[in-house]
Amino acid sequence: MFRLLTRLATARPRLLLFCTLLFLVDAMILGGGVVDRLRGEGLSDPASESAQAEELLQEHFPGTQSNFIVLVEADREVNDRQIAREGTEVVTRLAAEDSVSDVNSYWTGAAEDMRSPDGRYALIVAHIEGTPEDARDVYDTIAPEYQGVEGELTLRVGGELAIQAEMETTIGEDLLRAELIALPVVFILLVLVFGSAVAALLPLVVGIVSILGTNAALSIIAGFTDVSVFAQNLTTALGLGLAIDYALLMVRRHRDELGKGRTPHEAVVRTLNTAGRTVAFSALVIGVSLASMVIFPQYFLRSFAYAGIPVVLLAALSALIVLPALLLVLGKRIDALDLRRLFRRGAPTGPAVAAPEQGRWYRMTTAVIGRAPVFVIGSVVFLLALGVPFLNAEFGTADHRQLPDSAGPRVVSEVLESQFDSSVTGTIHIAAQDAEPEDLADYATRLSTLDNVDEVLTPVGVFAGGEQTQQPTIIDSLQQDGDVSLIGVVPVPEVENISPETMALVRAIHDTQASFETGVAGQVATLVDSQAAIGERLVIAAAIILAVTLVLLFLLTGGILVSLLAVVSNALSLAAMFGAVVWVFGQGNLSGLFGFEVTGYIDTFLPVLMFCLAFGLSMDYGVFLLARIKEEYDRTGDHRGSIALGVQRTGGIITAAAIILAVVLIAVGSSRITNSMMLGWGAALAVLVDATVVRCLLFPAALSLAGPRAWWAPAPLRRLQRRFALHEGGPDEDVDPPPPPPTGSAGTSEVSPAIDSVDRRAAAPPDPVGALTSNTSGGSATDSTPSKGTTES
Repeated sequence: MFRLLTRLATARPRLLLFCTLLFLVDAMILGGGVVDRLRGEGLSDPASESAQAEELLQEHFPGTQSNFIVLVEADREVNDRQIAREGTEVVTRLAAEDSVSDVNSYWTGAAEDMRSPDGRYALIVAHIEGTPEDARDVYDTIAPEYQGVEGELTLRVGGELAIQAEMETTIGEDLLRAELIALPVVFILLVLVFGSAVAALLPLVVGIVSILGTNAALSIIAGFTDVSVFAQNLTTALGLGLAIDYALLMVRRHRDELGKGRTPHEAVVRTLNTAGRTVAFSALVIGVSLASMVIFPQYFLRSFAYAGIPVVLLAALSALIVLPALLLVLGKRIDALDLRRLFRRGAPTGPAVAAPEQGRWYRMTTAVIGRAPVFVIGSVVFLLALGVPFLNAEFGTADHRQLPDSAGPRVVSEVLESQFDSSVTGTIHIAAQDAEPEDLADYATRLSTLDNVDEVLTPVGVFAGGEQTQQPTIIDSLQQDGDVSLIGVVPVPEVENISPETMALVRAIHDTQASFETGVAGQVATLVDSQAAIGERLVIAAAIILAVTLVLLFLLTGGILVSLLAVVSNALSLAAMFGAVVWVFGQGNLSGLFGFEVTGYIDTFLPVLMFCLAFGLSMDYGVFLLARIKEEYDRTGDHRGSIALGVQRTGGIITAAAIILAVVLIAVGSSRITNSMMLGWGAALAVLVDATVVRCLLFPAALSLAGPRAWWAPAPLRRLQRRFALHEGGPDEDVDPPPPPPTGSAGTSEVSPAIDSVDRRAAAPPDPVGALTSNTSGGSATDSTPSKGTTES
């Protein structure tokens, strides 16, 4: 495969770059309108009870599913003749709209619960027919006509469709702003890393190819299945993150090879067969893991696979094909426009040549290894302490409080909560089939005794407190259509429409037995069923991800224990992220700093999205570090020395990538939507913790304590690993067993000086990477020719 990639990237690089340009133009055209094709729903399980009940109610009682609300505000009483006339005209106009049915209002229905106590607000409710996609199209068409000032009325649109539309619009605007802010800052940081402005543009090229290409892929996929709008969050953050990681690794290696006197063509070939293999391996681990999201029934979660697989694939292909072609065309001009010269006049043009053991990362890792038990215990305690709040997490769903304070749909929802009875928007609906009147009465009586129930509305009357409080009326008879009955459970006024109390009420309704078939519908019921579906499949998804990751890491390292250590370390960094998110956004700490409203819970689906993003990026760092440690161990057989050299040669790259990526994620976290805020800040924390605490302290210390046994595997598995691992030079070569450990108690002694003599055999070229890597590495990243079969980043 890598021979083919090498020929493809080096045969006609200019033609390849021209084809890439055509691809980008096509991707921009095809993916330009992708936002309009993405959906804000996707939280329900189509096979769940709530989804089936929703369809039944939609067929028999469409008026109960009001998804379009117009809040009417007036300066005086809505009973005023002029106000009533203008309000009635609005109702008449809305009723005449195509696909709009069951329009009701305070003026036409004379329902007191549709007027606020102070008389300044009134409601107009309606149902937009059709599928969620059709309803959204109708909403986009008619909503502007029912907003703003009309005569003496001020109209605002609210309801489920309005909240979804406002979220999608705000997310799109915030992502665009985040990209405009992040890209210039990222470019400046890349200039500091690479020194050269030309080299700094290369990761951005890889990121642009992966992001635009993924948007085009999502546009195509959206033509066949539903795709969530949140897929774009994953596309932007993961695409740019992987582009930075892969480009840093590839360009760093390429410049090292040029520094050894190789021609640009030789350097590109060498880079593809070393760092390129690490990139391919990393993409394989991340892509296969993200693919596990397709097992979930909600298309919101499946969308992470739809976006994740293309963005990982395109980022890897860009780094392995487009980037080498660019490097070949640029040649030694890759170091052009070295902007660091502006800040170091009179200083030497390059860092002083130093042996690896003089590097800061080497010395730091040596100190960590010398006190390995302290650093392992301290790191684990720190990460677990950050993760503890996740044990008390409460899960809910996104509502109007996610929106900015000034957003129209949020204003409508807040007025509904403060000025109107909960029966208007908070009623929990139950579809009952083939129920006899006496059975309905018995069932409603038992429902009325549940906690937080105010009253139960049925075709046979109203029930409260375990008894019938009102005989059936003409209005109640409308709750019967053929063999389907509509039951409405009204929560007590002090309970929020979506809250732990209403979720507990839905579960209690599920547990209440009936002699006929029932189904609970509504947003809260959808949330409860979705949580159950996620819980059922979460173990399966976690097992798939764990198994795939362990297998692929074993193919990389050939050791069982080292693969387990890598997975456990990664899991601890993710636990710290989840705990911090719950502490800040769930429990409300630092809410004043971040500027969001505390709800007491986090979105049920958000941890899955955060896991996909943080797992992919942190696994990148783990693969980079492991590949280099494995290379050094194969070359020297010195377990502890290979750890120190592995960190020395990847610590700068990982740190630079983490800092740059954190800037991108924090830009995403500047969103006005609380979920996007959580995603950006949470993932940024995970990346920084993983790049510092885990990769610099925990993993080196734990691996040193494991000793050479970390690389052990049974003979059959080792033969399997030798056959299928990504070897340098191609899969046809076997991996030579590592040389015997150096004299002394390997695994227990200090870092062996044997490595130093190996690295001093050749003069090390100056480290071409810029400030963030060279200044922290303490010198060059030397490279001696590894033995046949090594894996090298």
